[in-house]
Amino acid sequence: MRNAALVLGIIAGIVGMIVGFFGWGYTAAIESWGELEGVAEQVENIELVRSTSLMAPLLAIAGGAMARSRALWAGILLLISAGWMYVGFGFNVFTMFPIAFAGLAGIMAVSAGKPDEEKAHF
Repeated sequence: MRNAALVLGIIAGIVGMIVGFFGWGYTAAIESWGELEGVAEQVENIELVRSTSLMAPLLAIAGGAMARSRALWAGILLLISAGWMYVGFGFNVFTMFPIAFAGLAGIMAVSAGKPDEEKAHF
C-alpha cells in the first residue's frame, strides 16, 4: 500500500501542478489585462487560488515521496493536499483526478498499519 500511495501521490502532485499553473496564470492574466464581462472574470479569493496552486501540489508530491518511510505523515500531507485542492479549486473535470488520487493515496498511506519495515507508525 505504501508503494501505491507513493505513485498516486506523485501523480496527483504532477497533475495538480498543471492545474496550479493555469490557476495562478489565470488570476495573473485577469489582474494584468482586466476582466472581460461574461467571459473572463476574476475569482473571488485570489490568495486562496494562488496558495492552492503552489502548496497543494507540493504537499502531494512531498507526501508521495515520503510514503514508503513515514506513511502516517505522508498520509496526513496527502489528505491535506486533497482537501486544499477541493477548497481552492472545487471539484470539476480538471481537478477530479488530482483530488481523487491524493485522497486515495492519503487513505492508503494512513491505513498502512503493517509497514514493510519493522517500525509501525501506530
